[in-house]
This record gives sequence, C-alpha cells and structure tokens, in this order.
Amino acid sequence: MIDHKNIKIEDLNRLLQGTMSGHLEMEVTELGPDYLDMRMPVNAKTIQPYGVLNGGASMALAESAASLGGNLITRGERQCVGLEINGNHVRAVRSGSVTGRAKAIHVGKRTQIWEITIRDDDGNLVCISRMTLAVLDVKS
Repeated sequence: MIDHKNIKIEDLNRLLQGTMSGHLEMEVTELGPDYLDMRMPVNAKTIQPYGVLNGGASMALAESAASLGGNLITRGERQCVGLEINGNHVRAVRSGSVTGRAKAIHVGKRTQIWEITIRDDDGNLVCISRMTLAVLDVKS
C-alpha cells in the first residue's frame, strides 16, 4: 500500500511540474493507503471548443492519478506504466474544477488495477474510469 504517512503532498506536486500534469495544473490534494486524489481546473487548457471539459483532459487526470498512485505503491523498486484505460463520461462541466480519486482495486506483482472517479465541485460524478498498470522492473 501507499506509505501515505511519510509522503508529503507538496513533494508530489513538485514532481508534477514540467510534465503534462503540471501543464494542465493538476495537483495532488489527498493521499491515503490505497487512494490518491488529484484536482484539475476546468479552464482554457482543459475545455473543448464548445466550452465543456474535454474528455481527454478527464482521461489525463485519471491516468495521472492512477499512475502516480501505482508508483507510490512500488516505492521506486518497480515502475508502473499505463497498459489500458477506459472511461465513461457522464456529466458535462463548464467551470470550477474536477477531482479524481484513484483507488487501487488490485495490486499484483505484474499488474495493478485502479478505479478512478472524477467529480465536480458539487460532488457530482463526471467520469468513471478504470486503468490497468503494468508493473515493470526498473532498468538501470
């Protein structure tokens, strides 16, 4: 599980700088033994031309949260990378922010499976996603 008591959220947010997650202004907001929460604003970087949150931005949030959570579980001894992701977009969002909670539902030696629920500022479900991570040996 995630060593959530010894990991500082501000350190994780520094890690996101200079990445796509940082460009989309994602930030880790909460961390637990089997979950990680990330928030992302709904703004010009994340909307589609019709003024609503782009589904691709939701998937980027889902993948970022699950991948980061998976890598925290392996503590750098192994590396987690995306193998498969799916998502169902159930509600449009035009402003504010969305928060994705990535929760580990299977942690194995070679794969991890994460469920990611994305909600708007009022707690309404925006997207439900599931991601499979491949757990790889770290190359030296």
